[in-house]
Amino acid sequence: MVELLSMLITTGKVQNGAIEVDSNTLPEGAKVTILVHEVDETFEVNPADEAKLLAAIAEAERGEGLSVAEVLQEIQKP
Repeated sequence: MVELLSMLITTGKVQNGAIEVDSNTLPEGAKVTILVHEVDETFEVNPADEAKLLAAIAEAERGEGLSVAEVLQEIQKP
């Protein structure tokens, strides 16, 4: 049995050693996972891959991505 999770995404900054999120959408005691953007790490992509990446970002910003439940259903198909 797979437990389906609901997720919230928010951003924030480290201030004086503590993480301060930009919104009040996280409930007190919520379990969080932190991904850190590395400022000095870069990568290059060819023009075709860059176009795909920008299209995917625009799709996500419009809310047209897959839900967690849909992704789990897709990866569980034989």
